[in-house]
Amino acid sequence: MRADAPREVVIAVAPNGGRRTKADHPAIPLTAAELARTAAECLEAGAGMIHVHIRRPDGRHLLDADAYRQAIAAIRAEVGERLIIQITTEALGIYGPAEQAAVLKAVRPEAASLAFREFAPDAASGPAFADLLDWMKEHGVLPQIILYDSSEAVRLAGMIKRGSVPWTDMPVLYVLGRYTVSQTSRPADLLPFLMPGAPQFSNWSVCAFGKLEAACVVAAALLGGHVRVGFENNFHLPDGRLAGGNAALVETVASAVERLGYGLADAAAARRLLCAR
Repeated sequence: MRADAPREVVIAVAPNGGRRTKADHPAIPLTAAELARTAAECLEAGAGMIHVHIRRPDGRHLLDADAYRQAIAAIRAEVGERLIIQITTEALGIYGPAEQAAVLKAVRPEAASLAFREFAPDAASGPAFADLLDWMKEHGVLPQIILYDSSEAVRLAGMIKRGSVPWTDMPVLYVLGRYTVSQTSRPADLLPFLMPGAPQFSNWSVCAFGKLEAACVVAAALLGGHVRVGFENNFHLPDGRLAGGNAALVETVASAVERLGYGLADAAAARRLLCAR
């Protein structure tokens, strides 16, 4: 990239999550075919990555290697390599760390997100978490560590400083808020992660909840971060109207980012920008 070129922002779409169903929004993608169509629409709207959850036939959250392979194959058939496909290892109160790790290893995806509080809730769980990261580095699986508050960022930074994990800098996702019905995140929710003295990760992204999702993530982009939007956390446009689909949320943020003079990272750029070091 030229020295005078605009900074590129990676937009990831999280189109379904593990909780919401067609009863919440008829356009939420739950099947492999629906995920593939959504991936193509969001690629066109400006996304460089898709964050994938899979579901059981009754709509419940699922971690299953075969189902993940089917979803990945469907998305690849639709968009090729033009999106990073990141799978979730989220427990949702159903799975334990050993089950989560086993599915990750069986799928061996391009990228995966791991919630720090699920894999490393205390000091005793740290070695197993570090071993899983060692495996990810060995097999070329891009990690993204999900952090729900600044105390988790401090603990992760401590592990990195001690050399307990195989990278000196890893991609992280700051979650602004919680999965509750009435949650509406605000841009100021990002400040505890970025305040003076807080751990500094060179590669960070943000997701937020509710109709201010776009405001939160655009603020993050202006402050040097990347962004994640989608039906996992929000169904509404900034003016409060119900979005017709995930692509509308992606397009809203992509348009704002570009109007502010930033570039949009395609998958090739995203693979470079989101690397672990």
